[in-house]
Amino acid sequence: MIATILLSIGIVFLAELGDKSQLMALTFALRYRWWVVLGGIATATAAVHILSVGVGHFLGAALPTRAISLVAALTFLAVGLWTLREHLGSTDPEDEPQPPRSSRAPYFVVLSAFLLAELGDRTMFATAALATDNSWFGVWLGSTIGMVAADALAIGAGILVGKHLPEHVIGISSGLLFLYFGAATLIAATFPTLGVLAGAGLAAAIPALAGAGLLVRRRTRAQTAFEDAGIVTAPTEVRP
Repeated sequence: MIATILLSIGIVFLAELGDKSQLMALTFALRYRWWVVLGGIATATAAVHILSVGVGHFLGAALPTRAISLVAALTFLAVGLWTLREHLGSTDPEDEPQPPRSSRAPYFVVLSAFLLAELGDRTMFATAALATDNSWFGVWLGSTIGMVAADALAIGAGILVGKHLPEHVIGISSGLLFLYFGAATLIAATFPTLGVLAGAGLAAAIPALAGAGLLVRRRTRAQTAFEDAGIVTAPTEVRP
């Protein structure tokens, strides 16, 4: 049992280094309290991995990963667009949204996002494969610890980065990252034979275009507001 737990920790920890789960954890840590993010990740990981070891140990069957990936992609895209709209939609810095004070809503946001992201991910297949020849409980416990440990590193990085960036920049960066996650997931599910570099390039184009469009819109609104204010407040010229 101990050997199975250690093996699962090592495999999952190494598999998660540089994975999208770490980037998601860093993104959430920029916006929410670290213990809320870590709690949501731990709950989602435990739920997904108990499902994966059950599939591998008892059923030996796969889930409809493509449909799950499409739902996850649409969810990430919607979250990204909404976040950018919040932070680029206002022309007054004082109107920028503040981070939520309640921990309940962020917890469920993190939980649902990681549930969708991890269903059908390579980590799920790895735990299912390990559970076919090892103790399912040991694989579940070890894989959960390994993934939470890897994502905790990303949360720590997010905390350090967040201390040196203004909230407005953090919000925009979060929105762009979620757009990238959604685009990358959508491309991988729709075009599974596409190369990694090509898929990454196409996915990066989506947040770039969306961010540029919203930025142009914000500047246009700011310019219009400035001109209207100038017309109203401009002093009347007095000729001698």
